[in-house]
Amino acid sequence: MQTSKSELRQATDPTSGNSFALGFKSLDHEVSVPQLPVQGKFPPWLTGTLLRVAPCKYDLGRQTVNHWFDGLAMLHKFSFAQGYVSYANRFLHSDAFQEATKTGGFTMRGFATDPCGTLFQRVLSKFTTRWTDNSNVNVSYFARQAVALTETRMPVRFDPDTLETLGHAPILPDVKGVVTIAHPHYDRDRDCLYSYLLDFGMKSRYRLFSIDNTSGAQKVVAELKIDRPAYMHSFGMSSRYLVLVEFPLVVHPLSFIFRCQPFIRNYRWRPERGLRFHVFEKEGGRRVKTVEAESVFAFHHVNAYEKGDELIVDFVAHHDAGIIDQLYLARLRAGEPIDPGGRPMRYRIPLGASSHVRREVLSDTRMELPRIDYGRTAGRCYRTVWGAGTHRPGNFIDSIVKVNVENGQTLKWWEEDAYPGEPVFVADPNSQNEDTGVLVSVVLDARRNRSFLLVLDATSLVEVARAECPHPIPFGFHGNYYPAAANECRLPGTGAPG
Repeated sequence: MQTSKSELRQATDPTSGNSFALGFKSLDHEVSVPQLPVQGKFPPWLTGTLLRVAPCKYDLGRQTVNHWFDGLAMLHKFSFAQGYVSYANRFLHSDAFQEATKTGGFTMRGFATDPCGTLFQRVLSKFTTRWTDNSNVNVSYFARQAVALTETRMPVRFDPDTLETLGHAPILPDVKGVVTIAHPHYDRDRDCLYSYLLDFGMKSRYRLFSIDNTSGAQKVVAELKIDRPAYMHSFGMSSRYLVLVEFPLVVHPLSFIFRCQPFIRNYRWRPERGLRFHVFEKEGGRRVKTVEAESVFAFHHVNAYEKGDELIVDFVAHHDAGIIDQLYLARLRAGEPIDPGGRPMRYRIPLGASSHVRREVLSDTRMELPRIDYGRTAGRCYRTVWGAGTHRPGNFIDSIVKVNVENGQTLKWWEEDAYPGEPVFVADPNSQNEDTGVLVSVVLDARRNRSFLLVLDATSLVEVARAECPHPIPFGFHGNYYPAAANECRLPGTGAPG
């Protein structure tokens, strides 16, 4: 992975370079706007809340974090009712945020940032590694409690109405591990969340575990010993199986002690290892099989489902892990050319005796941040995936795409100097069709130096409405939409990530 001479850089001008550099400028102020100005008309059934979290503070004094993934988290809330939409934002008061505010500097080792500048600090940190709780990646509900998530075992609870931080929602000690994911899966049939933990050791272990949506009970579903753990940002879930896909970006656990590097820079790309699929039964946790394929890298799974004697596993694949290096903050702020998208790929895993994995490209469309009609198709056969795409080669994410995974047909929304975030699908409650509803996406308008909330018809990608925000919102990763009904808005399955 990329190396640099210093782990915390001098603050630089974040508006230099191409227009998308504005999306990596810190947002320092909190607002609450009861009604945003709207162009167009929201559908009358759109009465709920879009909750998002994003890295929004990159600079403290003369210090700047190294990587997009390390900015301090801020919550964003868009609430729809009677054709109007309100907006509020608030910093997530994690331990990492509070320490940074108190000391005037970044104090916890992040994804690609190490605050230990002096020799003494580096030696000390070998024995006092502190995993950050800067939960800037995604939001979900754990046992009906709203939480912000990152890749450590300390989700941060918050009030979905006021965005006030309420403390941690820790994973229980019986479920051991330090590294997790920000993409849990919700299983409606079992009314539980599934997630994954990595427990480092002489023999490291992957642990899949569940959280009961009513009682909050947590239990280990399956585990697997491993010598060189892989970096996995998400995993797959079908109706019967959980699927860990090991990409060949791996680490020796002792590296965290002796190298004193930020988290991701301890990992090494080893393409000769290939790609490994580990398939576990939800009931009983038995490992059904492990099979291998040619090496690729991915952040995000799209969907998984059973079809005959095969398990279908779809994710957005990159040729290698170089995309991580492309997302270092100095490069993004300079507006350097970037290739942020992967291709949606399908892997057919035999459930019988064969170990031959078949691979196919679902579309040549470059995309990331994939979303599906999760409530109706998660773990089942599906037809449509939406994502954030690249219209101009070398540009940052600048379009919204829709891909038919059955025939590869693609639609695209694009606007000059507009940079959309993840398109979150909201199903029309009056229809059972898979792609009938709207997409909501936070879009940076670089020409007007502010963001807007875009609502598209999910079938055609024709604009339905937009609402202007009071400031530019830095680029984020994930969020979810929750219906307004009190008995629904605490359920996590309405927009859970793939």
